Amino acid sequence: MTKKSLQRQIDAAGTPLEYLRSNKAHRHSNRDWDPKLIVPQVPYEFTDWEREQRAWRDGVALLDQSHHMQAVIISGPDAKRFLSHMACNNLANANPSRAFQIICVAPNGYMVGDGILLQLEENKFSAIGPFILNWLAYHAEILDFDVTASIDPRSPVYANGYANTRPDCRYQIQGPKAWALIEKLNGGKVEDVSFFNVTEINVAGYRMRGLRHGMAGTPGLEIWGPWEARDKIRGTILEAGEEFGILEVGAAAYLSSAIESGWLQSVLPAIYTDNDLRAYREWVPGDHLEGLTRVTGSQKRATLEEYYRTPQDIGYGRFVHMDHEFVGRDALRALIDRPKLQKVTLAWDQDDAANLFKEMLMPEGKDVRFLHLPVMCDKIDIQYFSVTSGGKEVGTAHYTSYLATERALLTLSLVDESLKIGDEVTLHWGEAGGGFGNHMTPSTDIVPIRAIVSPAPYSRVAREDYRKN
Repeated sequence: MTKKSLQRQIDAAGTPLEYLRSNKAHRHSNRDWDPKLIVPQVPYEFTDWEREQRAWRDGVALLDQSHHMQAVIISGPDAKRFLSHMACNNLANANPSRAFQIICVAPNGYMVGDGILLQLEENKFSAIGPFILNWLAYHAEILDFDVTASIDPRSPVYANGYANTRPDCRYQIQGPKAWALIEKLNGGKVEDVSFFNVTEINVAGYRMRGLRHGMAGTPGLEIWGPWEARDKIRGTILEAGEEFGILEVGAAAYLSSAIESGWLQSVLPAIYTDNDLRAYREWVPGDHLEGLTRVTGSQKRATLEEYYRTPQDIGYGRFVHMDHEFVGRDALRALIDRPKLQKVTLAWDQDDAANLFKEMLMPEGKDVRFLHLPVMCDKIDIQYFSVTSGGKEVGTAHYTSYLATERALLTLSLVDESLKIGDEVTLHWGEAGGGFGNHMTPSTDIVPIRAIVSPAPYSRVAREDYRKN
């Protein structure tokens, strides 16, 4: 059976907005995204998610990143020049000794997506991140650059007995005791490297590359090595880590680290409405991430374009460089002077949060959107909740998590620049619903939640130590 393209799926829905608001639970043709969870195969928790959240703050945590981080490999004599043409940030200094962020915008200047770019060899790069894989692969195919693109797909969510292989296994070791463990594994001192720089260490007899990283603002490395050695590598890390109290981190706690560190998982890619991108939508399979994602939340808009965001809106303005030709440059330049948003964390009012749970427990309570802990961002939905102040909409709340380290419910949000840290706003929790035909997402009652505008990253360690890099 021929798979439908993204464009055919949109045409069947009627409008892009109806398609993006629709329920896609019935779509089962792509095992990589069935069910529609961000992290495949890793257990929800290994011990207790609240203990695992504390591990990267108080001790040492091991996070398995081998399964969900899909990549596109760009190879060829023009690889670096091609990637510079696709990115609105400057990649002129890209080299194998460090990683770079790659930020891609559509011809209209709005975000397609961003990710991590690693140079593997002289003319070979790996780009990891949602929504940029097909974008880069398509343009490698149609533009006049001497490059090839191949996608390294993620592991299936529900393996159902099927085996899968990947080029590398990938683990992250982080926390206050991480570096002591890394040096023990290496059998000697490992010189600390700057943020996003690459080093090498020995683990279980394998020479592994390591990226200086720290999703929750604590020191550590993201290391990768041969897939076939993954059991030995993981076992060696866990055995060596016993004296440091190492804990494995499951999918639930892993996803909550993004909210703590102030990393916005994604915004809606600006690919669904522009007539100039119709050929791209006809190229993209409808059962890939672009076709399976869903817009959810209380913020209702008349057009899909109102959900698009610029790099400046999500805090990437300082990375944008207009000194080179790239896709969307002129349009992005025209958007620079418009009012911008700022990324903040909204800390939920304790009483309002408790009342939401009360409604969930009362047979006669409101028909609320349920809140499951610790994360409300474990699915590939892109969440948009209305935020108001004094009856006026002042922004959008996106991804919510409970952090045991802070004993707080927090939502990473984009709000007007006029808001100040400490201001009180109202987050409107619920589902506006929408869709088409038999694929409607039901609406719920909307519950107002008072919240305090707080910094992003919320963690002091992340703010003062991690982000200064």
